[in-house]
Amino acid sequence: MSAPQTTATNLYYGGQAVLEGVMIRGPEHMAVAVRHPRGHIVRHAERLSGIYTGRARRIPLLRGMIVLWETMVLGMRALSFSSRIAYEDPAAEEGATEFPEKVFWGTMAVALLFVVAVFFAAPILLANILEAFDAHRLVIVGVEGALRLGLFVGYIALIGRLAEIRRVFQYHGAEHMTIHAYEAGRPLTVEAVRPFPKEHTRCGTSFLLVVVLVALVTFFAFDALVDEGLIVRTASRIFLIPAVAGVSYEILRLGARFNGHAVVRAMFIPNIALQALTTKVPDDSQIEVAIASFQAVLEETSRAAPLEVREDAQALAAAPPLD
Repeated sequence: MSAPQTTATNLYYGGQAVLEGVMIRGPEHMAVAVRHPRGHIVRHAERLSGIYTGRARRIPLLRGMIVLWETMVLGMRALSFSSRIAYEDPAAEEGATEFPEKVFWGTMAVALLFVVAVFFAAPILLANILEAFDAHRLVIVGVEGALRLGLFVGYIALIGRLAEIRRVFQYHGAEHMTIHAYEAGRPLTVEAVRPFPKEHTRCGTSFLLVVVLVALVTFFAFDALVDEGLIVRTASRIFLIPAVAGVSYEILRLGARFNGHAVVRAMFIPNIALQALTTKVPDDSQIEVAIASFQAVLEETSRAAPLEVREDAQALAAAPPLD
């Protein structure tokens, strides 16, 4: 997943890998392209509105919370579409792209409960065992943060061993390489995209890592000032998540803005290193899917795409049919 990107035309593009495909998100549109089991590429594009394009996205700190929510909601919708194409659901090709509402929100609730339980509650409970040994509470908070980071990295490393997830990580690499090519002003062809790196400094994985690190500092400061026991400590982790997300996003934006400075690049080395787990080198057919998704957004956007990108639509027409 990538956070929104800025190009020379002042447009923003981000993305996310899904099952056998890529979702690209522009300033006012999102598109998903998926490789059908029979070989052709199926695309779906839609206009975004409301919280996804409103003025709140320009408010510092608040926009980080919105991005975190957007990543989950739009990601789930894109994943729904991709899974139905990958498993040959005819309704998906005919434009039925949504989960039933109850199923969608039920799935979201389960996902949120899983994240809170595994990455927030579990480290607190495990670290709290140290209280039996009279450990200082700041030591306990430090251990809690280390456990949270370990669980986060370990979870990514573990799921990356699954063949299906590994393919998702290849599409993640294809998404990054395509965005790199577009930002560099290169034509969106497989040959032009191939030389670019599969890592990107503004990757959504980097955002999550920054969230984990900012959470460590935030929770450490909170516990240094407030010592009200396990219940208050646990509640603080949940209620402070939006603030942590807001600060983390601003850090990521600053890092992207000053990426030309050696010190800033050095600070973000762990983010790039983590992408060794979440991105894999794609094959040509996967890059084609990423290009198709990007092209769908460019076709929908209200602003003119660069000439070389518009010309590439003709090249795509000669590729497997885009439904």
